[in-house]
Amino acid sequence: MRFSSKTVGIASAVITVLIWTGFIVIARASASRGLLPLDIALARILGASSILLPWAWWLMRSARQTGQKVGSLFGLSPLPLAPTLQAGLLGGLLYAVLAYSGFFYAPASHAAVLMPGSLPLWTTLLAWLVLREKVSSTRAVGLGLIVLGDVLVGGVSLMMAFDGGEVWKGDLLFMVAACCWSGYSVTVRRHGLDAVRATMAITAFAFVSFVPVYGVLIGMGVLPTHLAQVPWTEVAFQAVFQGMGSVVISGITFTQMVRHYGPVRSTMITALVPGLSALGAVWFLGEPMHWNLLAGLALVTSGILFGVRQAAKPAAATLPTAIPTAIVAVIPVAEVGVKP
Repeated sequence: MRFSSKTVGIASAVITVLIWTGFIVIARASASRGLLPLDIALARILGASSILLPWAWWLMRSARQTGQKVGSLFGLSPLPLAPTLQAGLLGGLLYAVLAYSGFFYAPASHAAVLMPGSLPLWTTLLAWLVLREKVSSTRAVGLGLIVLGDVLVGGVSLMMAFDGGEVWKGDLLFMVAACCWSGYSVTVRRHGLDAVRATMAITAFAFVSFVPVYGVLIGMGVLPTHLAQVPWTEVAFQAVFQGMGSVVISGITFTQMVRHYGPVRSTMITALVPGLSALGAVWFLGEPMHWNLLAGLALVTSGILFGVRQAAKPAAATLPTAIPTAIVAVIPVAEVGVKP
């Protein structure tokens, strides 16, 4: 059965928004279910690797058969070593470790505002510094709204630190995680990397650099772990959702969505993620929605939509060069980098 382009586009948009929204809510819920942040990161990496690494090997097999030297990291990454290390450190390892650690301090409603909200800000700043891109007045206004929203959320948490609160630690981790992903996005654009190969490369880097080292450290008792204390179904669920879902499936559906709707409309659709995530945190996790969170959410969402207005490229002319994972939805695709 063949589906129409419209049906595929709608289905891809729905799946993408649901997975990226679920990433925030489920990651926060997982913080109280037994696994530690690095345990969840391990499950994510293993889940994504189970699909992407064999796929990468198959992708490069024809070139190997002809005697060509392709890829790096023992043949697991389809990209050369330099871009693999740069992109993998930021987008494959640091992003996951920092984001999951943040959920152990701050609620999902904070992540809904700070991680998606910070992405356009960091991406614009890094693109200005590294790629020498100019910042238009329209985008500057949108970024200003985003900064105000972030200050409303993170500033209150920082003030609570004087009373012994630790929420500010999670907020800071969310902001740094967003900065790492923005750095990965700029790296992808700078090197003109292909979407699928870039995602395979960062997964390969995370697998090679994190999995064996983490295994050795927990075996020596240097790092704590709860892998043996939770049911195997919990670890399997994290591997399926965080790895296969957030990394692989949402990457495919996001690309399909952009093909149908174009970069500008796709960004406007995925701007629903912060609001839906905040509502999901209230509905499923029972988190309170204070006035500063509502105001911050409104400012961040308005800033995202306002900034998108300046993009005027034809929808069918471009595709993202990197498959975003989870909350990268709110970066305008034209800012991440495009390739015909």
